[in-house]
Amino acid sequence: MKFAPVSLLALGALLPGLGSAQLSAKVGPSTTAAAKAAKKTCNITDYGAEAGATGDIGAALKSAWNACKTGGEILNPRENGVSGTIYRTGTAGGHMIIVQKSTDVEFYSGNSKGAMQGYGYEFHKQGTGVYGPRLLRFVSVTDFSVHDMALVDSPAFHFIMDTVTNGEVYNMIVRGGNRGGLDGFNLMAAKNVHVHDVAVTNKDECVTVKNKSSNVLIENVFCNWSGGCAIGSLGADTAISDIHYRNVYTSNSNQMMMIKNNGGDGVFQNATFENFIGHGNAYSLKIDAAWAGQSKAAGDGVEYRNLTFSNWKGTAANGASRGPVVALCAAAVPCENIDVSGINIWTEAGSSIVDRCNNAFGKGHCLRAGSGTGSGTGSAE
Repeated sequence: MKFAPVSLLALGALLPGLGSAQLSAKVGPSTTAAAKAAKKTCNITDYGAEAGATGDIGAALKSAWNACKTGGEILNPRENGVSGTIYRTGTAGGHMIIVQKSTDVEFYSGNSKGAMQGYGYEFHKQGTGVYGPRLLRFVSVTDFSVHDMALVDSPAFHFIMDTVTNGEVYNMIVRGGNRGGLDGFNLMAAKNVHVHDVAVTNKDECVTVKNKSSNVLIENVFCNWSGGCAIGSLGADTAISDIHYRNVYTSNSNQMMMIKNNGGDGVFQNATFENFIGHGNAYSLKIDAAWAGQSKAAGDGVEYRNLTFSNWKGTAANGASRGPVVALCAAAVPCENIDVSGINIWTEAGSSIVDRCNNAFGKGHCLRAGSGTGSGTGSAE
């Protein structure tokens, strides 16, 4: 099936609930798929969807959404949710699917065989810096879930959650190309979102939390030949808090976790990173307040405080050149109350590890005791 980029719109009611861990409320749709189907069913084949890998379902999907947007279930093509593959064959930019300004949304595959195929290689073979549409984006969506689907070979990012609340994303795989700019899961201004049981193979970020996010729980993640998980990149007016990553396995990636900014201001605080296992990664933990991958923003830097890293195990590719703990914080805005005492990573090459810390205060490895009232540089073997 061919899919043309469309924008999907719906409105509904918000139902609050209870949550756990770093979550602050109930996550997921406020009504079940069965309840939606009982109200109304909109099969895209009834709206002119064309079958096959070259068939066009774009207009049909939009028509089905409009018919069911006040409550119902959209079928593609014969089972609940997305049971087949949605293919991209056009060359338009933007996104294949955008769901925006919506409440009580469930985007899923009823038989766990659903997928979105972006054929990103058709763009990438044209040269470095050539990208196309992103696969999936949720914008201003509340009470939602996305699950049991594969996102394959996006021309750009795979799944972006932008200004979303009370969401759950699970049982998903991402298989992207071998270059940067093909992020797996990005959370921007995400509030009370649970991402779990996902696997990402690409060459850029795995599951990443960006600015204005809070009360996010990310767990049971496999980053394989990926960029790895990250916070950022961060810049002006940073405000991120209450983030919890746990049970993350990272293999042959750039990092197990990177926290990054270049200038800017604001704070990232109150986060836990626990039960990380890594092998063959360039970096294990890297905090980089002068990250070269972004232009320097106005400001002395982002403040990092109250971050705990516990029960980290495994090996780094070369622990002498890139030690298990690299914490390069800004002199004007030192990192404070950072606990890395739970990181136990050895090296695959050589027989030593060398940590690097600049202006980093807290506990463990090369961090300095006390508060960040002064600057300092240290290393530890």
